[in-house]
Amino acid sequence: MGGRGQERPIVQSDGVAYDLTPVTERIDGPFLAGGGIAQAREGLEQGRFAPVGTTDERFGPPVARPEKLLCIGLNFRDHATEAGLAIPTEPIVFGKANNTLSGPGDALLLPPGAEAVDWEVELAVIVGHQARYLRSPDEAWDRIAGYAISHDVSERHWQHERGGQWIKGKSFETFNPLGPWLVPRSEVDDVGALRMELSVNGEVRQRGSTKDMIFAVNYIVWYLSQFLVLEPGDVINTGTPAGVGMGMKVPVYLQEGDVVDLSIEGLGAQRHRCQRVQPDPVSVAHDSE
Repeated sequence: MGGRGQERPIVQSDGVAYDLTPVTERIDGPFLAGGGIAQAREGLEQGRFAPVGTTDERFGPPVARPEKLLCIGLNFRDHATEAGLAIPTEPIVFGKANNTLSGPGDALLLPPGAEAVDWEVELAVIVGHQARYLRSPDEAWDRIAGYAISHDVSERHWQHERGGQWIKGKSFETFNPLGPWLVPRSEVDDVGALRMELSVNGEVRQRGSTKDMIFAVNYIVWYLSQFLVLEPGDVINTGTPAGVGMGMKVPVYLQEGDVVDLSIEGLGAQRHRCQRVQPDPVSVAHDSE
């Protein structure tokens, strides 16, 4: 919570937000791996944290400085169908720059020249403990710190038509709003049955459920651990249901001034207003003689 670069950590309990700085300066990998969630619970029980007002405060991403931001593509059958692509037999893995993370209420910046910016509501998994070469998906649960709402924004033309990997259409600034909360794994009764919804200017575009995922969250964590080492604080986007702009009969994409609202059951909500970024002006200077 707070301005960019000046965020302070908070914890919410029973609808009241409390200052978490007596325990940590930031919610990051070392905090999660060091039992930070348990410390936050203990501090709440002991009354160690002061309540804070949040009405007019900006929320930043609920996890700071992740080492990796990984994504699973086409993880919902209906989304693969609307994209005209085969149902994956293994998770499709790609990455985004980790500095795409922004707050759940921050403006969504449309890059200069971008004409096909698309929306995708997704469940994010936050890694709490290192995961390497896990023996089974069952082992993955203890590596998960919790969950958050993720908005996997994409520029479709640059993703698909400029050659190479999807990262080129995925890694612009603000293209991964996260939050508002990191909800601990123990607080989510069934991560495999959460309702998901996204609307643009008040019109519902996506409505789905995590029960329709092809690959479950614990399978995804196990699978990724076979190819790379997951570190505490890493963020994994787990795919989006049908209803993206690219999948409409006549594709529709985000324009300046559009308002995007998204939510996942039990994890909160996000709202973003789209804002066009202008190229930096050219600066010319002459050395004095």
